Amino acid sequence: MSESKSIQMNLLCPMPKLNFDRITLGHGSGGKLTHQLLESGVFDLLKNPILDRQHDGAIVEMQGKIAMTTDSFVISPVFFPGGNIGELAVNGTVNDLAMCGARPQYLSLSFILEEGLPMTEFWEILVSIKVAAEQAGVQVITGDTKVVERGKGDKIFINTTGIGQLLEGSDIDIGRIKAGDKVILSGPLATHGIAIMSVREGLEFETSIESDTTHLNDMTEAMIAEFGGEVKLLRDPTRGGLGTVMSEIAGKSRLGIDLHERQLPILPQVKSACELLGLDPLYVANEGICVAVVSAQVADQALTLIQKFDQGVQAAEIGEIVSGHPGQVVLHSGIGGKRVVHMLVGQQLPRIC
Repeated sequence: MSESKSIQMNLLCPMPKLNFDRITLGHGSGGKLTHQLLESGVFDLLKNPILDRQHDGAIVEMQGKIAMTTDSFVISPVFFPGGNIGELAVNGTVNDLAMCGARPQYLSLSFILEEGLPMTEFWEILVSIKVAAEQAGVQVITGDTKVVERGKGDKIFINTTGIGQLLEGSDIDIGRIKAGDKVILSGPLATHGIAIMSVREGLEFETSIESDTTHLNDMTEAMIAEFGGEVKLLRDPTRGGLGTVMSEIAGKSRLGIDLHERQLPILPQVKSACELLGLDPLYVANEGICVAVVSAQVADQALTLIQKFDQGVQAAEIGEIVSGHPGQVVLHSGIGGKRVVHMLVGQQLPRIC
């Protein structure tokens, strides 16, 4: 996270006075220290009528079909340019629901804290969770906190579950895509993975590279409201990157996909970093972009709509679904060649979410 962003968040929510400056095993005992940590930190900062009940679970009213997702976040380092594990956990869960064609509403939030984690770092993560949840329009309504011995964790792990209401008119299903549909990418490739790599490996570039982590539910909801069933499929290319996601879609649909290298949005500094590190941006992780497969007749309008959002300013139509080469993704290079894009094999950038 950038220093200015961190300062702004601390001014917004100053840290309460606690008796310990680091997490201890006692904070996971369920006793007085746990109570103090939760009351002065989690419950007070994230308070809402449902969480305020402080029960073993949460009771909410929902109608019709719902979408549900769960995820775990083990990123290293937990603080990185443009964000931290807290907002990443919120955004990642919100986006998984958005990709289902749902309006995210509620989150569970569970922490596994390592003994010795500085309270200042935990507080900064909590504040980022609060801000990210407010921006995405979701509430944290239940959760859990555990502490493990020093050396048995990596500062902090976060587990989330998200629940959302399926949007009216939503019909997201890989079985609905067909030849002629267009593929839209909502933002630049590989930004998150390169931001993490730069910190982990101590790399310095001429310009800063920050993670693209953000919520996408406002954008996807607008798409579905405007185009309904013409939005066939939504996916967020996180682990494994765009190449893996497109390979999965081609394999499961038994259709071909043509991608055009010249149309792929990528920041110049990210492209340079990938070249320097010998990485293919198609397989680098992302956290704030999505792939949309839409009917050809609404593709131009859908792209224009996406570009109206801050998250989608650099969106581009990057390819199309084809009947040829079923089950395969073919990338048309900028110099006229072609290559098959396979699913990622092995690890390229571990611990990116």
